[in-house]
Amino acid sequence: MTLLLALVAQVAFAQQTVTGTVTDADGPIGGATVSVKGGTTFASTDFDGNYSIQANPEDILVFSYVGYDSKEELVGNKTVINVTLAASLDEVVVVGYRTTTQEKSNVASSIVTNKTIENRPNANVLQTLAGQVPGLDIRANTGQPGGDSTINLRGIGSINGNNEPLFVIDGAFVDEDNFRSLNPQDIKSISTLRDVAATAIYGNRGANGVIVIETKTGAYGQDLEIRVNSITTFNRLQDNDYDLLNSQELLTLERERGAGFGGGVYQGTGVPLTDAEIAAAPNTNWRDVFFRVGSTLNNNVSLSSGGKNSRQFTSLGFYDQEGILKDSDLKRFNFRTNVSGKTENDKFNYALNLTANYSESNEPNQIGGTGINRNYVLGAYQSVPWISPDDYTTGADLLSPLLFANTPLFLLDRLNTYRRKEEEIKLVGSMNLSYKLTDDFTLRTITGFDYQNEILTRAEQSDSFNALLFGGAANPVAGFSQQSTVREFAFNQNTSLNYNHTFADKHTVDASVFVEYNKYHLRGFRFFNEGLDPRTYAFGDGSGIVQDQPTNDFYVATPGADVNNSGLFSYFGSVDYDYDGKYGFTGTLRRDASSRFVGENKWGTFYSVAGRWNMHKEKFLEESEVIDVLKLRASYGTAANQYVSLANNFGIFSPSVNFLDLGLFRDTFATGASYAGLQGVSVNNFGIGGLSWETTREYNVGVDFEMFTSRLRGSIDFYYRDTEDLFTSTQLSGIAGTGSFSQAGNFGLLTNRGFDASLTYDIIRPTEEDGFKLTAGVVANLNDSVIRDLLPEEGFVLGQGREGGRLYEYFTIRYAGVNPANGNVLFLDANGDLTETPNPDTDRVWLNKNLVPEFQGSFTLNADYKRFYVQTQWNFATGVDRFDNDLAGFQDPTNIGQFNLTRDILRSWTPDNRITDMPSLDATNINTFASDRYLRSADYLNLRFVQLGYNFDPAVLEKVGISNLNVFVNAENLFTLSEWRGFDPMTPSNVSRQYPTPVQMSVGIELGF
Repeated sequence: MTLLLALVAQVAFAQQTVTGTVTDADGPIGGATVSVKGGTTFASTDFDGNYSIQANPEDILVFSYVGYDSKEELVGNKTVINVTLAASLDEVVVVGYRTTTQEKSNVASSIVTNKTIENRPNANVLQTLAGQVPGLDIRANTGQPGGDSTINLRGIGSINGNNEPLFVIDGAFVDEDNFRSLNPQDIKSISTLRDVAATAIYGNRGANGVIVIETKTGAYGQDLEIRVNSITTFNRLQDNDYDLLNSQELLTLERERGAGFGGGVYQGTGVPLTDAEIAAAPNTNWRDVFFRVGSTLNNNVSLSSGGKNSRQFTSLGFYDQEGILKDSDLKRFNFRTNVSGKTENDKFNYALNLTANYSESNEPNQIGGTGINRNYVLGAYQSVPWISPDDYTTGADLLSPLLFANTPLFLLDRLNTYRRKEEEIKLVGSMNLSYKLTDDFTLRTITGFDYQNEILTRAEQSDSFNALLFGGAANPVAGFSQQSTVREFAFNQNTSLNYNHTFADKHTVDASVFVEYNKYHLRGFRFFNEGLDPRTYAFGDGSGIVQDQPTNDFYVATPGADVNNSGLFSYFGSVDYDYDGKYGFTGTLRRDASSRFVGENKWGTFYSVAGRWNMHKEKFLEESEVIDVLKLRASYGTAANQYVSLANNFGIFSPSVNFLDLGLFRDTFATGASYAGLQGVSVNNFGIGGLSWETTREYNVGVDFEMFTSRLRGSIDFYYRDTEDLFTSTQLSGIAGTGSFSQAGNFGLLTNRGFDASLTYDIIRPTEEDGFKLTAGVVANLNDSVIRDLLPEEGFVLGQGREGGRLYEYFTIRYAGVNPANGNVLFLDANGDLTETPNPDTDRVWLNKNLVPEFQGSFTLNADYKRFYVQTQWNFATGVDRFDNDLAGFQDPTNIGQFNLTRDILRSWTPDNRITDMPSLDATNINTFASDRYLRSADYLNLRFVQLGYNFDPAVLEKVGISNLNVFVNAENLFTLSEWRGFDPMTPSNVSRQYPTPVQMSVGIELGF
């Protein structure tokens, strides 16, 4: 017994605790496995790559992680062992409904990991993704917290169909326009499938690319890890270069023109203001009134752990953002639980994923519109500065005199009397089950769902300016209330049988057959009621609703309801062959049946073929000291688009893409007022039985490479994509009973051609532990779009383009400057001759310009030294031309006395100032002809993201029970270089008075236990 105790004590004292960090070229690796070679002891790294394990001096530690080459280290007398793993050619990548290794992949795809997603202030993860994927153009439509973005992959692929990629989260197909309720901190990786070799297997939803999102999991054999993350952000308005007049300048101009307050018109006296009165006028910056510095609080807690055969990840999140525009905000609560595991013999595997989210959003409506009593942005930009917020009293006081100059007071009243709130519950879940029937055959089933319930509530009080104005004296309680409820449920189920076998150690066949079912349900109810009694009114409560009255039909409620269903049934298969890791090809074939189409058009067939050649495995490159990896890829195939978007939605409130234009395909009828006011039935839509899929045919040739011991690495892809049978409308004579002069059909062809590139270069590699490292990266896409085979005899469709021209090419009269003789506006006619009176019917020309980027992407520069790190990302775009309609308003002399103007107006033509770019204030043709006068380049270089952080020493933190501590500061959208004079050149629209995206400054902390 004594001898045994001595032996145990000797072994115990021989063991030692070894700690360290596992990293790759980009930073820490969470979930890596550290094990004792030949033993049963193992540990997992936490989210920041830290680990701790018991080992003997003679033990060898094995460091491994999926997608990286394993590394071994002898323990010896070391207590700290830090290792850096190199990316492996066996890295797992997503290729449609299956995964493979980077070496055996035949497709063009890009992976963005949580390292460049986490700890950024955006409520919508898609805005974080902008600039990180070649060919993926993501531009925010609005600065509203959680607002939607426009997403195009390799150009715009449809005119009137859906243009955005298909999104898949853990096997569940989700609404691509609604990410405001999802937590970016839960995401592990985002894979973008860019070519048809990867997307054809998704059939009629794969034409615009596919984005596969994988959320985090725990690791097998991992002790409980708790991670706490907190970020505080301050949001402010971007700068602009409109250079607006102050009160003294504006009132002096009004006095000179005999207009407005300066000219004595508003006072009703006709007596102009004196110099002293002008000097005493207040100067109000209305941007500071309607915009603000908003704050954001983003707190997250996650717990992860794992045993030998099971693992789990659970997270809780709270996000609260004030928008920079008053009355806009987003509050969100998130919960996620991911559980996965396997049996002892690894035959049965399961993964259960569920996220439950609730959000509240105050979102001002009619932003971008011209309503001087509705659009707060208009009030912030264009309001005259000589009016003060102190001038506001009540809405009733603004009724007389009714002056445009009181625009900011109308809007202050609306801030006080109008409310609009959207509430959303969003659930996304999936279940992935697989069973290995034999060593070669695996049966798998994936079930997913996306449920969202959105409630819009808005109301305008009866004492508001708007209610009093539009209700009139006869309707003193003319406020309104509205509620809209929309529930959407998307369900997908996929069952597959996979065969995978290697013959003679060199020939590998991977074949799968699939059956898939997708079903979509929408239920909606809405009402709008004129009339609110202020004595009992409460927001969202019906107690204040005024009922219909026998002698007054003003107070009439308008109800509505929606029931819509659609579905998709598919069967398909794929075959992948690999020879010795050198050569390989993949083929896919899919049949889809969509409930949207009728008759023979219900079914569609789509396919792809792809091949690769790993040239670095050939003898002539095996000994190369320059080339480490060189792979050639090529693919061809078809995919489709079933989603038409011609606004035939039965009045549904904000439907997702699954319910767009379901009414196009069948005859529909509506009831309503008819002859003599009697109830009647009329044709609402003539169904178009011949309408069918948009089909995309794409060629892709690409190369993946690593050179100079992987110091330089990247990929380049060239593509050519045709979209045939475009959803569009043809002009017809009036159709009896509908009043329509067009009908949807399939005609035309849209071509996108160009290249994607992604390059990374290690400028400086560290020569010692925690040494200096500097890495640069470039992501770029060059795309050219051409529209052809248009149906009209004229060879063009206004608003869409001309035969052989660019999509959405501008067609207008050309502006030529100011006539020095009289100050009128000069234009060019169709022949290029100067004229003051162009003919809109004959002098408009195609400009070979549009607002779609030709060349866009980003470049990054990242540095690490000791425990400090710096990350930067610059986004750019060229070939973008937009109409600056805000500038048009600021330079419009007819606004004198009503709105503010730019100082440009002070250099207007006069007999003493004949050479100028600003027409005479009395020009006879200044607003007569639409032209390209305000068409401006919106090319930009934007510092999209910069982060400075510090990781504390784990050895020091361990003494106080903390495994990791990271502090950082961020700046998002910090500044932009552009000729564009407005607030946001990146907005993908020509609409004026938009809600611009903010500048965001953040400070954050991460704690691990």
